[in-house]
Amino acid sequence: STLKPFLYALAFEKKIITPDTSIDDSPIDIPTHSGIYRPANYEKDYHGIVPVKIALASSLNVPAVRVLNLVGIESFFKLLSDLKFRDLHYPHFYGPSLALGSLDVTLWDLSAAFRVFANGGIFSELKLSGDEKIESKLRIFSENTAKEISEILSDRDYRSPTFGLENPLSTKYLSSVKTGTSKDMRDNWCVGFSKTHTVGVWVGNFSGEPMWNVSGITGAAPIWRELIDWLGEYYSNEKF
Repeated sequence: STLKPFLYALAFEKKIITPDTSIDDSPIDIPTHSGIYRPANYEKDYHGIVPVKIALASSLNVPAVRVLNLVGIESFFKLLSDLKFRDLHYPHFYGPSLALGSLDVTLWDLSAAFRVFANGGIFSELKLSGDEKIESKLRIFSENTAKEISEILSDRDYRSPTFGLENPLSTKYLSSVKTGTSKDMRDNWCVGFSKTHTVGVWVGNFSGEPMWNVSGITGAAPIWRELIDWLGEYYSNEKF
């Protein structure tokens, strides 16, 4: 689910939807070459017609699949390629589940990509030291799109239908954040940023063995919040 903000940002860029657009969160059947694909929300419930900003912040799965249908798998795949996610296959290798994060990613690539929103829509690759040469920067999204996604991911009211008002994503300082949980709970993720820092956290077993009842909100998120709050003690975080 940590890839959902990029999908919605692409739809904003294409002016297909806005944060206030209504979208349907109800059961859907999608024909694929291997059968019928039926996406379901993490909580196994549905919320009916909701604004896009709530669908994204609350990480609802069905609306994300609907958005992918609107922008096209090929367009989203190209965006992920532009963001330098590695080891990509081809668009229809993933199918509609690409909207929910069926792509294999590394914490390095995912953290680098989230900096696009923190830096006003501009992407640059990470470096390990100040001595490394800064690679050329690439504008991925407009400043307005980056701001809209950042605001959605910072609003605790928007995420409350799934996560409640008080949870590990509520920080002392202004921040934007997204969690994700891999299939069978093999991994969970929490990536987000403040005015000055982007922090990415992965929780899982190096063997790939599934965990038991550990999701992004319970595994990676508490670690992320402790780090982002600690950084906030030393840096001003009044606005993005």
